[in-house]
Formats: sequence, C-alpha cells, structure tokens
Amino acid sequence: MKKFTAIILLLAGILLFWMPAARTSQNDEAEIRQLLDRWAKAARNKDLAGIMSIYEPGEELVAYDIVPPLQYTGYEAYKKDYQEFLDQFEGPIEIEYRGVKIVAGDNVAFSRGLERMSGTLKGGEKFDTWVRFTECYHKHDGHWRAIHDHISVPVDLATGKANLNLKP
Repeated sequence: MKKFTAIILLLAGILLFWMPAARTSQNDEAEIRQLLDRWAKAARNKDLAGIMSIYEPGEELVAYDIVPPLQYTGYEAYKKDYQEFLDQFEGPIEIEYRGVKIVAGDNVAFSRGLERMSGTLKGGEKFDTWVRFTECYHKHDGHWRAIHDHISVPVDLATGKANLNLKP
C-alpha cells in the first residue's frame, strides 16, 4: 500500500510540475497595467514606435481622439495622429494616471480612468490637461493588444467649447 501511495504522489507531483501556470485575472490586469506604463514611458520619451507597440496592427484598431476627425481607423492612421501630437512638444511629455480600473475576461479586456498629459509646446507654452480614457484590448497569441482608444474631455454645451482646465 505504501508503494502505491508513493507512486500516486509521484505522479501527482509530476503532473503539477508540468501543468502550465494558470492565467488569472490578476495576471491579465498586471499585463495590461504594464502596457499602460510602457505607453506612458514611450510618450514621455516621444518614442512613436514604443507608443504604437501596444496597439494591434492592421485595420481592426479604431480610435476616438479629442482632435478631428471623428474616428481614426487602422494602425497607420492612428500612428499619423500620434506623430502629429508628438511634433507639437518640445522635450518630454509627462503622463499621470488616476483612478485606473482594469477589467479582463478570457480574450477581451478594457481599462478606464483619468490621464494627465503635461509638457512644453514648441512655442514655449505650457500644456497641462486631464482627459478621460477608455482603452479596449484583445488577447492574441497569449498577449494583450489595444484595439480601441476613446479619449474625451467634458464640453460646455452652452459655449460648445472643451473644458480643458478641469482637475480631479
């Protein structure tokens, strides 16, 4: 009986050793938080390739930015938007997140929160504004990629102007 028990324990140990680590919601949330941090670091350094590395290549990517047009469709269109954004700044662009919430399922996830962008524009003017963001992700080959960005600011409906000076 002792020999049988020892064999069962040995087999169980081998199976546990060979089983892949379970993916959990915490793993997925941590990976998505790393994407956000990687994006922020790339934005700080005005590294366009680093910024775009979190996005799904191809035409599945859709973004709603605070500047026209109403919609950017595809990786290349959004890359052009980012280049135009980066070209406005002299030096680094600081990024700060507040209230980030990440929800992850098996193959689809999203993050939402507030994002502060600040820096110096090429004309010497200081830029410092908070925006609202929602980013959607799809897991492909075991890794998350952003497939949708939605950036917005509150609007004063009486004047039709964006409220860029609000703070959390």
